[in-house]
Amino acid sequence: MKLSLALLTAISGANAFSVTNSNAHASMQLNANRQPIMAGNWKMNPETEDEALGLASGLSKKLGEETCPMDDDNEFCTEVVIFPPHPFAARVKAEVEDIGITVGAQSVFYENKGAYTGSVSINMVKSIGCEYVLCGHSERRTLFGDSDDSINRKVKKVLEAGLKPILCCGETKGEYDLNIKNEVCAMQLSKDLTGVTKEQMADVVIAYEPVWAIGTGLVCGSEDANAVHAFLRTVLANIYDDDVAQATRIQYGGSVTPDSVDELMAQPEIDGCLVGGASLDAEKFGRIINYVKK
Repeated sequence: MKLSLALLTAISGANAFSVTNSNAHASMQLNANRQPIMAGNWKMNPETEDEALGLASGLSKKLGEETCPMDDDNEFCTEVVIFPPHPFAARVKAEVEDIGITVGAQSVFYENKGAYTGSVSINMVKSIGCEYVLCGHSERRTLFGDSDDSINRKVKKVLEAGLKPILCCGETKGEYDLNIKNEVCAMQLSKDLTGVTKEQMADVVIAYEPVWAIGTGLVCGSEDANAVHAFLRTVLANIYDDDVAQATRIQYGGSVTPDSVDELMAQPEIDGCLVGGASLDAEKFGRIINYVKK
């Protein structure tokens, strides 16, 4: 499961980013079989339950005809997931579930129960109807010290419980400046997916979030983001196989806005967005989930 140093070196070279015209065409054809997924991470917002319910209610009025749950028969519609803070999740779910919006948890601890003050277990969030869990978000890695080992344990715990992880990966500004984003992303995926089977990958979503482009004013261009997504598929192909690499949905998460979403979603390797600040505005997030399809 783990990538060797030699393999990391091989797949992080210039050739790993090159896509021939025929491969690009094949990728675009395969992209049609990956259901788009838009996710809103509310982080530690808003401040009150009433505000959270108001946001959920406002968002429920913004869904278009092409949005639907993951288990909908129409594989070409867009799945919408929101991640409210834990205290609001149950009531937010009640507000949005009838219109097809899925609710997830922003994090869990990998133990089922015990003396872990301040932690939330997978069974707790499952019991209130959460279907997704964010794992490895950059803020959890940098602010709370989540290691790849703990992230891996979370991913496996989420899958064992029958829920779906959105596994985040991405490089910091320092790593970007050192031009080691490929190596960083490959190592994170390799470590965080250790012990996850090919069959379980059907329930895993990957989110590439260049940490340096989140809330900094710096921008990762859509073509650059697409190239990283293509590279991530080569990593998945080396860990598993081409079928898994092409079937896995990969989101982009780097300060996505209504102004940038159409260009991002026109890229063949980008299957959706993990949205932060813009998801706290129903009008803005509504525009993002109803992006203009090319």
